[in-house]
Amino acid sequence: MIEIDATFIALVAFILFFAVLIYFKVPGMVLKALDQRSEAIGKELHEARRLREEAEALLKSYQAKHAAAETEAATIVAHAKEQADVLAEEIREQMTAAIARRQRQAEERIAQAQAKAEADLRVAAAEAALAAAEKMLREGLDAGAQAQLVSQGVSDLQRKFG
Repeated sequence: MIEIDATFIALVAFILFFAVLIYFKVPGMVLKALDQRSEAIGKELHEARRLREEAEALLKSYQAKHAAAETEAATIVAHAKEQADVLAEEIREQMTAAIARRQRQAEERIAQAQAKAEADLRVAAAEAALAAAEKMLREGLDAGAQAQLVSQGVSDLQRKFG
């Protein structure tokens, strides 16, 4: 008989094992499973890239909105400063006008008081002149002296009050 060596038996068993695997299409199933796994990994990578691109687009959008908001805020602040300056100028003009109006009113009151004082003074001077004339008339001045006193009083009044 032929002597069978253990190595030979191991070789035959190894070949039979691979023949059974090939018969039951195990390599195809393994390759199919590896292909499916590879395809799933590819889909996940594609999805990850798409999500990353969306995140970058969203980030750019928010950055643009942030920049627009900062610009708008700066515009609002500048506009508010302009309005405050305009309002301050209007208030300054109103205060200047009010001060000028009050000054004119005070000057008018002073002029009225001065005119009243001058009128009162004229009345008082006229009354004093009349009283003096009456006193002289009563004391019996002659006609020439009386005429001279009256003309002198009139000229004094004209000189004083214009």
